[in-house]
Amino acid sequence: MKFLVDHQLPPALARFICSQGHDAVHVRDIALKDAQDRTIWEHAAVQGMVVISKDEDFTFLANAAGNTGKLLWLRMGNCRKKVLFEAFTAQLAHAIAEFNSGSRIVELR
Repeated sequence: MKFLVDHQLPPALARFICSQGHDAVHVRDIALKDAQDRTIWEHAAVQGMVVISKDEDFTFLANAAGNTGKLLWLRMGNCRKKVLFEAFTAQLAHAIAEFNSGSRIVELR
């Protein structure tokens, strides 16, 4: 599964996800650092990527009629990278299973 990490999350998250055997890039790595949410969303959908974001606006894009994009919606408050990485270690496999079974939005808490 391929992931696109939104700008309010650290680039280290993309590197961490890669270290866990998945493809991931941060928006800064592909010249989308200053892009609007819709542009990020459309890029991810075309590339078959799951957007990882804390931004609730992506839920509206994911729920739009005819949309095929996927969102891993982080519902965690601000935290240190260690806590963020621990949450991903504990929940990423479940999230991927949810996406593979047809879910378009998966919450990670």
